[in-house]
Amino acid sequence: MSARAFLFDIGNVLVRFDFTPAIQRFAKLSKTSELDIKQFISPFKDDLESGNISDTDFMAQSMERIGFRGTTQDFIDIWGDIFTENEPMIALVKRLAGKHPLYLLSNTSGLHKAWLFEHFDVFRLFDGGIYSHEAQCMKPQEPIYRMALEQYQLDPANTFYIDDLSDNIVTGQRLGLICHHYSPDQHDALEVAVQEWLR
Repeated sequence: MSARAFLFDIGNVLVRFDFTPAIQRFAKLSKTSELDIKQFISPFKDDLESGNISDTDFMAQSMERIGFRGTTQDFIDIWGDIFTENEPMIALVKRLAGKHPLYLLSNTSGLHKAWLFEHFDVFRLFDGGIYSHEAQCMKPQEPIYRMALEQYQLDPANTFYIDDLSDNIVTGQRLGLICHHYSPDQHDALEVAVQEWLR
């Protein structure tokens, strides 16, 4: 039997995120209103996270669209500084690290991946990860899950998958993963599920 492994989503699992402060900061450094900034940038998000547009092109086009007066580094800092640690989950990861293989499976961009790994030490505890912008495929599509299973030689029946979105969980279940539909406000339910699974 293969080792029991864990597969973690990132957003609203390991970290919470809120774009509102970023939109407000962009507005202060641009000629565009908060509402228009959100409407301008939102359509780019899936293209960015699926690797259909590069980080450089995304920033250049976004800065031009909103009339951004700051520097490229200002843009990177504002775009990245939307995350806060989900402390109970970080504590769980620290307890599991070194005892079980830990992997990431996330819809994210290169900009956010770089920011997260630079600013949150917890990401150093993971043994690897599959990221949508690199895979050029996003959850809940099956290919990105299959990449994780194949690259890390994971047995779905021995892999505990944690995600906050129901569509992503449905795909995980279809592929035979042990799935937990996570809510940061109901973290104790995950703790119970993990304990029962590890018995």
